[in-house]
Amino acid sequence: QVQLAESGGDSVQAGGSLRLSCAASGIIVSTNPMAWYRQPPGKQREFIAGISRGGQTNYADPVRGRFTISKDNAKNTVYLQMNNLKPEDTAVYYCNFLAFGVGSRYWGQGTQVTVSS
Repeated sequence: QVQLAESGGDSVQAGGSLRLSCAASGIIVSTNPMAWYRQPPGKQREFIAGISRGGQTNYADPVRGRFTISKDNAKNTVYLQMNNLKPEDTAVYYCNFLAFGVGSRYWGQGTQVTVSS
């Protein structure tokens, strides 16, 4: 059974940093393109960052230059380093397969990130 467990969300001040983790089981992150998505309050879920099996990365414009997606294959874990956080980054953050996109029928519990000004 696939399980993607997000953690690391918190309430922080604007300009601060957080590191989110996605511990995977039932899949091997080294062989599956993975991604982070988020859903701000009152808005649709959106793609923010992806990483290929070979480590190539891609970012949505609002987070490019501030967020970094990475993975530790030995730990079977995907990370999202979030720097220079802004209030508009406030959202529930999810990890998932890149191939499924925002239309995935499976979502974990996610982790809440709240950024205050």
